Amino acid sequence: MNSIQNRITAFTKLGAFLSQFSIEKTNKIDGIEHNEIFFDGFLHQIKLAEENNSWFTKENILLALNSLSKSLTRNNLTTFTKNHNLDVNSTKKVAIIMAGNIPLVGFHDFLSVLISGHAVLVKQSSNDKHLLPFLAKYLEYVEEDFKGKITFTEEKLTDFDAIIATGSDNTARYFEFYFKNKPNIIRKSRNSVAVITGKETEEDFIELSNDIFQYFGLGCRSVSKLYVPKNYDFDDFFTGMFSKKDIINHAKYANNYDYNKAVYLMSLFDLLENGFLMIKEDKSYSSPIATVFYEYYDNEIDLKIKLNQDKEKIQCIVSKGFLDNEVAFGHTQNPKLTDYADGVNTLDFLSKI
Repeated sequence: MNSIQNRITAFTKLGAFLSQFSIEKTNKIDGIEHNEIFFDGFLHQIKLAEENNSWFTKENILLALNSLSKSLTRNNLTTFTKNHNLDVNSTKKVAIIMAGNIPLVGFHDFLSVLISGHAVLVKQSSNDKHLLPFLAKYLEYVEEDFKGKITFTEEKLTDFDAIIATGSDNTARYFEFYFKNKPNIIRKSRNSVAVITGKETEEDFIELSNDIFQYFGLGCRSVSKLYVPKNYDFDDFFTGMFSKKDIINHAKYANNYDYNKAVYLMSLFDLLENGFLMIKEDKSYSSPIATVFYEYYDNEIDLKIKLNQDKEKIQCIVSKGFLDNEVAFGHTQNPKLTDYADGVNTLDFLSKI
């Protein structure tokens, strides 16, 4: 039985391996274990992932790898696991159904299952199938006891003890019915919002542009909705967004922009737009690509009550001095290991199955 310390060490080594792949430059670092076997191979997997899914640009893949490598340090992993008794005596097999909206979006669940001492059965999205199996091989090389504990399948899931499944609201209903007799975590669609008070600086809006445009806005931590004071002037907002103007050069994004703009104009909706982003007044949380919805609020207390009532639909709230558990502008895509998706403590769940 491998100990929690061995498992932490293995993921720390994986973090070091991933640190070689960054947007600034990708280069081999001396002293990284098994680099001679894995470095060039992983470059190839990045290329395959990019070719398989046009939303997975090289920059977005490297952004995801960079975020993971910063999370996977011995300190972070120790903090992540410290309040849980994870030296388990009985290994369970935990199935994970992963989404494929952004690169390696299911990694946190994968990490949680393995670091808890359980075996993992992974069903990946066809949109994101190249990166994780390769990283799993790396883990098996640095920690012998992971061998035989990691299985990937494209078949119907059978023979497992618990399940973590992520999908749309529709698939979640199916999951809830189908897996009702197993311990489960079922995740539905969520979106993130930003609260604008009118006290923001130009720098705040430049940071907010990261929360809106990183991963083309496809992540559940991407800001898709703004709350703004009555009679708010959007000039400062659009000035901050301008730093991301080159996004319109991405063909698939541009197609979505053109299509959604045409739909809105034919429907005679009021729009504000700047050539690469549209904003539209709408009560919904989930906006289409290249669009951010906004809603006016009268006073902050009522807005806080509304956000609390809708917390099942919201992944994170970006603001500046508005809420205790807010996320700072520009930081939605850099969650800590303890920032659990949907607020459900995965390690807690895994330590009790």
